[in-house]
Amino acid sequence: MKTQDLKFIIVEKNEHLHVSYLNYLKGVDGFQLMGIYTTANKALKDFNRTRPDIVLTEVDLPETNGLDTIQLYRKKDWNVKVVMISENNDFELIKKSFKKGANGYLTKPMSADKFSHALTSVREEGATISNDIVKQVVSNFNRKSYSFFSERENQIVDYLCNGATYKMIADKLFVTTSAVNFHIQNIYLKLDVNSKSEALSKLESL
Repeated sequence: MKTQDLKFIIVEKNEHLHVSYLNYLKGVDGFQLMGIYTTANKALKDFNRTRPDIVLTEVDLPETNGLDTIQLYRKKDWNVKVVMISENNDFELIKKSFKKGANGYLTKPMSADKFSHALTSVREEGATISNDIVKQVVSNFNRKSYSFFSERENQIVDYLCNGATYKMIADKLFVTTSAVNFHIQNIYLKLDVNSKSEALSKLESL
């Protein structure tokens, strides 16, 4: 290992993907893979040996959720960069990841180019984000917002306009369906309507 190489580890529950990650590293200079783990607990237990500069970790992990491990890695080394990997590109989850302190968010499926670019971005810029996530962020900042609705109500209105059900909205916002129903009743009250179809029709005319 060259002295300037950055050390990193990967936490990926799907062992079949471990071989893919090893193949992605071929031809990539400046980085040294110190280990691949199926759980965060194993990665944390081995942390003092590997001393990684970068941790690439899945969000959805057994035992300890990937988001909850960010601060656990930081307790080991405050300077470690933690990048989340997930099949889920929902904006609320992405936002939650960065609020928790993530240095990046990558979406599956991965590719050799995407993997190499992510590592290089973390080394040179201190962060990385997938192109599809960038589009998500731009789309969410460009979406229509109504001043008479709260931030949460605007989020729900946006999902309703895109055909989401109460359950889908609840899953995306990490709340209960009863909480969604409460907000929707407030939305109906503010719009002076009694149904979803009436609400959507009135919103189109605003």
